Amino acid sequence: MTAPRVLLTGAAGYIGSHTWLALLEAGFRVIGLDDFSNSSPEVLNRLQTLSGTAPEFVRADVRDAMALNAVFSAEPIDAVVHFAAFKAVGESTAKPLAYYANNIGGLLALTEAMQRHACKTLVFSSSATVYGNPEQLPIREDAPLSATNPYGSTKLMGEDILRDLQRADPQWAMALLRYFNPVGAHQSGLIGEDPRGIPNNLLPFVTQVAVGRRPHLQVFGNDYNTPDGTGVRDYIHVLDLAAGHAAALYYLLDQRRPITANLGTGSGHSVLEVVRAFELASGRPVPVQFAPRRPGDIAASYADATLAHQLLGWRTTHDLAAMCADSWRWQRQNPNGLAG
Repeated sequence: MTAPRVLLTGAAGYIGSHTWLALLEAGFRVIGLDDFSNSSPEVLNRLQTLSGTAPEFVRADVRDAMALNAVFSAEPIDAVVHFAAFKAVGESTAKPLAYYANNIGGLLALTEAMQRHACKTLVFSSSATVYGNPEQLPIREDAPLSATNPYGSTKLMGEDILRDLQRADPQWAMALLRYFNPVGAHQSGLIGEDPRGIPNNLLPFVTQVAVGRRPHLQVFGNDYNTPDGTGVRDYIHVLDLAAGHAAALYYLLDQRRPITANLGTGSGHSVLEVVRAFELASGRPVPVQFAPRRPGDIAASYADATLAHQLLGWRTTHDLAAMCADSWRWQRQNPNGLAG
């Protein structure tokens, strides 16, 4: 049987690159698409080293209808995994038009191209931000939805667009995967999270402090109603997250039914817990300075991941110690990221 051919958008990014490997290992044939607006071409060399094969790749903006048509016309595409989007909460507040143009514009261009070429299987990269400030923990998929920033709004709007499309045409098989907090790196240390400028997420900031690129970690808020006063989040290893996408693709191609599922561990860790775990993994101190809470931040958020286990047969296998060890290996081997 011919391997299903999967188009992976945002393929050179942090989650995209790890998912590329997971899909190859699961027996899919992958063609990557990225414009390198938030990633590096060096990722392709690392993927070739890790997979042993030259990546099939197209450099293009996911909003480029002509480029998408060329990809879909070259060979039939069986399914799409859609990552390509801007993802920084703070930046989205400062640049809302850029976020709506890229995240919603990209989704519309992609689904229109898929519809033209009768490709109706899609895994969509959503986010736990669609739950806003959760009323109950752990968070189930049927919890109320809301958004507290433009980035979250683009994910919620993207889900709405896809639900409307599936209702209009039930032939569409879609997985809306709501990620919690991806961390970690490939165990080889060859690929990992390589933020440009000041990191937007906790662990890259912690690793940069440990490696000496930054003097201290700024922790926003130590007066939350949590065990140590710092925010609690559900951190999921990027390898577990990548495996979730392969499981979702298998499900869609086999069952042809839509699914909305959380991808998380089902438990939370505070900022200070993560710092302590990273100090143990790295043997390096991570100095902390406390700062006032940021607007829109919430005290705690962690997933109920039961549905993904029941329907996809998926569950996480990496604990916080592994997340920190793999992040440290990546940072130590790549002190300046993919630039050197």
